[in-house]
Amino acid sequence: MSQNLTAYRIFYTVAKAGNISKAARELYISQPAISKSIQKLEENTGCKLFLRSSRGVKLTPEGELLYSYVKNAFETLSLGEEKLRRSIELGVGHLNIGVSSALCKYILLPYLKEFIRQHPYISISIACQSTNETLKLLDEEKIDIGLVGKPENRKNVQFDFLEEIEDVFVAAKDYLRHLKERGVKKQEILSHSTLMLLDKNNVTRQYIDEYLQENQIRIQDSIDISDMDLLIEFAKIGAGAACVIRSFVKDSLADGSLVEIPLDKPIHKRQVGFVYQKHPLLMHSLREFIRFYKDYRPCQ
Repeated sequence: MSQNLTAYRIFYTVAKAGNISKAARELYISQPAISKSIQKLEENTGCKLFLRSSRGVKLTPEGELLYSYVKNAFETLSLGEEKLRRSIELGVGHLNIGVSSALCKYILLPYLKEFIRQHPYISISIACQSTNETLKLLDEEKIDIGLVGKPENRKNVQFDFLEEIEDVFVAAKDYLRHLKERGVKKQEILSHSTLMLLDKNNVTRQYIDEYLQENQIRIQDSIDISDMDLLIEFAKIGAGAACVIRSFVKDSLADGSLVEIPLDKPIHKRQVGFVYQKHPLLMHSLREFIRFYKDYRPCQ
């Protein structure tokens, strides 16, 4: 397109009004500015677009040809603006969320249940993977927002705190009883157990590895499992001691199907929250979701 959109807007308005002074009032610009714009457009197209008379202006055959296309273009733009306005009014949109399977089940789902009820026209896509992968997808703009443990040294993202989580080691009663029968003392349970941990690419696993190293707890045997729900189930059948998040096993601790293993030094709590790219113009569906979770607190 050899002309800018403003020149075609002026041409379209003058042709529709049939009068330069009327078009000037509609566009809030001076008549000389309109005349100059039309003159430049005629020079650049190499043909006369308007016939001028005391009663106003009339399109030439060449002007009629150009107007037919310009009219369609501006009507299409107006239709697009109207559809966009209506979609915003209805709350139509799409949201891509990245989250680990455990955080999705135990933290995200209660938020999503109410958000979907309040915003039925916003569709949700969930990408379940580790926190590291979620942050990578966020950097690549393949997701809009992620639910993760608080990342360190990432100035390009906004982190909104939701809650604290606490890692604990749990096991079945029979498993702990067998250790006791073998003469294993309470403070030796972890070093004499088969430890069941999330895989090494998981941020939680890296955090627990640091804890074990700092407290000089040597692991004799371990099993890597990619899913925390599986960790919990393996612990219940007595396969070993599992590192899980306390709030995720509160019912199992309450009914006695799992027992928390006492630690000389508790594992520091971690912050969990939503993270998204810092940007002055966030899309409508993301703005609505941020506004929602800042005000909403699911029932515990």
